[in-house]
Amino acid sequence: MAVNILLSGAKGRMGMSIQSIALEHGCEITCPIDIGDDPKEGIKECDLVVDFSLREATLPLAEISASNSKPMVIGTTGHSCEEKDEIISLSQSIPIVWAGNFSTGVNLLYYLTEQASKVLDESSNFDPEVIEMHHRLKKDAPSGTAERLLEVIKNTRGLLEENIIHGRVGMVGERRDNEIGSHSIRGGDVVGDHTVMFAGVGERIELTHRASDRVIFAAGALRAAKWVLGQDPGLYSMQDVLGLQS
Repeated sequence: MAVNILLSGAKGRMGMSIQSIALEHGCEITCPIDIGDDPKEGIKECDLVVDFSLREATLPLAEISASNSKPMVIGTTGHSCEEKDEIISLSQSIPIVWAGNFSTGVNLLYYLTEQASKVLDESSNFDPEVIEMHHRLKKDAPSGTAERLLEVIKNTRGLLEENIIHGRVGMVGERRDNEIGSHSIRGGDVVGDHTVMFAGVGERIELTHRASDRVIFAAGALRAAKWVLGQDPGLYSMQDVLGLQS
């Protein structure tokens, strides 16, 4: 039996990708909505809500989902701290999977980066750098995925936000021991490349994920949609969906 989904952001790139593969993943987009559409009636006929719309649309949709006891999968980013707190508070009544990247490979990269950071800690003299590349039309930098990778390294090493250095230019001096480098490259039609590098003396370790088709994100979102249906209220990540939480 297919999982019935209300899809917000149905006309966007992710929304279109999700619709193109939904049936082969055992899902049906029974209520596709976009800007200006009212979800209040359609949500009643759906099993859950998947949101890939706009930052400002997520909280109102989450409130409607909670009032109808419908689980959510959220793929929007860029929310204010206040918006995040309000959305998270709604997870007390419904299960919510919230991720900036739904790719199975990227979430495995998060996990491997955490494990590598634990072994190659500050005392190991391995210098961490995160490099990401996206298409020429991407407006923000670094990417949400890169920000998460930087956060993983920062938290594992017990560092602060000011330890993250975004690019280098001019006479910046020698690299400090507690730096985490962040570099963004833009060009062509690259869907998304992310590399975490640990550079030591005489050796270098690199963990790389390359995305060549947006369908991987859509497939991950549908996997999360089917998973969240059986969960208790709470806030979950793709790490939970994939069983990678340590």
